[in-house]
Amino acid sequence: MEKENPIQTVVENVDTHNLGVTGDLRLHEFKSEVFRNQRFLRVWLPPRYDAAENAERHYPVFYLNDGQNLFDPATSFAGVKWAVDEAADRLIRQEIVPPMIFVGIDNAQAERIREFLPYRSYSPPVLRPLGKKYPDFLLREVMPFVGAKYRIARGPENTGLGGSSLGGLISLYTAMVQPGVFGRVLVESPSLWVSNRRIFKYVRSAHVWPEKIFVGMGTQEAGNPERDRKVLEDVLRLEFMMRKAGLGEERMRVKIADGAGHNEGEWAKRFPEALKFLFGR
Repeated sequence: MEKENPIQTVVENVDTHNLGVTGDLRLHEFKSEVFRNQRFLRVWLPPRYDAAENAERHYPVFYLNDGQNLFDPATSFAGVKWAVDEAADRLIRQEIVPPMIFVGIDNAQAERIREFLPYRSYSPPVLRPLGKKYPDFLLREVMPFVGAKYRIARGPENTGLGGSSLGGLISLYTAMVQPGVFGRVLVESPSLWVSNRRIFKYVRSAHVWPEKIFVGMGTQEAGNPERDRKVLEDVLRLEFMMRKAGLGEERMRVKIADGAGHNEGEWAKRFPEALKFLFGR
């Protein structure tokens, strides 16, 4: 018997203006066999995606973790969204970035930390992490689902992945263990310190790098000067390793925002610059 696909129900009649969303946002209920749970995928489509003249056009796609926080303040943490919809709509209309699709992958709420951690951690305490399954979840389930429903351009040059905090960590991990899949990677305020900075083992052993990577970080992420200094040192270490591997300014951008903290508002501020660098014409 043929294997059944994940749930492919689009939530119809969604008034995106009432949701506080700019543009065409479509919500899909999505059941994962990898994680054995269910969540929403939030698919934002560029202007005139459904126009007759674009019927044969295929679009770059940017997959972003913590989908609840991207488009709608009603679902975002503390009521603050990344404003991906507003930034994308503006930059596309200004022809700074090409028309493209954004896929917000909702986190699994209570299971978020386990899904975003690829190895054991004692702070936060996660002894049975699920993060090593996350690349499989993306490649086997999410990406085929989106590709079957929408006109997606193929190849790493047309495929991005990103997230913040632990969502940034799992994005970086996925790019390292699945080389050549994601050519555009956004790593915002990554939790590089988890598990005694084990992520650097994967960075050190990488041989194939994304074509472009944007790393963002604030100088007041952790809440006290000593920890702020350490998390900033981690990002600078990541930059040093990637520069040594040959990623120059045209391929890697590191944005250190003075006084910025660890929250959706700061990630929203940096997102337009990140989008322009990763996908700009």
